[in-house]
Amino acid sequence: MNARPTLGIAVIGAECTGKTTLCRALADLRGGLWVPEYLREFVDATGRAPHAHEQAQVTAEQIVREAHARRRALDRGQPLLAFDSTPLATALYSQLYFDDGSLLDAATRHQRGYALTLVADIDLPWEPDGAQRDGPVMRARFHALLLDWLGSTALPYVLLRGSADARTRAALDAIDAA
Repeated sequence: MNARPTLGIAVIGAECTGKTTLCRALADLRGGLWVPEYLREFVDATGRAPHAHEQAQVTAEQIVREAHARRRALDRGQPLLAFDSTPLATALYSQLYFDDGSLLDAATRHQRGYALTLVADIDLPWEPDGAQRDGPVMRARFHALLLDWLGSTALPYVLLRGSADARTRAALDAIDAA
């Protein structure tokens, strides 16, 4: 078993900002696990975005999957877990789309449990890559909401900009400093 605890890294941001690519790279480069976003699986399975009444279930399932991944990583002695989005994103999307802030307090508390939060900036060109894609305007609105929320709650984060390689290098530097 690994003497050092597994480092949980949250990668959060708007759609089409390279979160999945980054998480996969971090897991590969550091011998860790990548924990996919449950929301994407939900959309793929149902062919639609969650309705307002389904947001809490999406959040709860993400938390369950994170807990399972933490146990797996500890059992395998893996030093890193890269979480491809977090319940905070679902909570903020609930706020943005449904004017429902009921998930925000719990999601913010949960966000504080990650060793590091990396935020993917919206400086990459927007390219749709799946069923749930709203476009650059909504991406910018979510990004602004995310940064405002992180600032208002004093949640520390590192903003990642530039190419996939630049983001990966900056993320690795932030992990090394954590």
